[in-house]
Amino acid sequence: MTEPGGPATPGEFRGFMRSFVTGVTVVASVDESGGLHGLTCNSLSSVSLDPPTLLVCLDVRSGTLGAVRDSGAFTVNLLGEAAQGTAELFASAEKDRFDRVTWKRTALTGLPWLVEDALAVAECRVSHAVPVGDHVVVFGRVVNIESGEGNPLLYGMGRFAAAERPTVPVSRA
Repeated sequence: MTEPGGPATPGEFRGFMRSFVTGVTVVASVDESGGLHGLTCNSLSSVSLDPPTLLVCLDVRSGTLGAVRDSGAFTVNLLGEAAQGTAELFASAEKDRFDRVTWKRTALTGLPWLVEDALAVAECRVSHAVPVGDHVVVFGRVVNIESGEGNPLLYGMGRFAAAERPTVPVSRA
């Protein structure tokens, strides 16, 4: 346990974040030689509606971060409830991950869209990046979105689950 007033340890922080249930994405890009890179990412947040901007947090050691820097763009694939295997694959160190999923190039940036696993994909152009500890917060201007149907894949408490759409519309009062 952390001393009162002292910084939390990485283990304590990981335990705290484990209780946060979130959607699951695969962030993908292409490096300067055309190599495909992607990783499972739960660190996604909307930032602004005007202009449409989101952020992802990528490990400084990640090949995906290198590809994002090379291309200046990335896709965020919001995974559907049946895509747990894809989430686990892109969270692993397995090679040739894109050979094991169905994907196509997006219309605007030509980056990977996991067409069978993603409920939606956002194409983003990097607006800026900020190093924070062992990660880089990458801000992306959303330039195109393709959406589909289905329920999203969630992750929290060390396991995956599906989120069901509410049967009664939520009031926007």
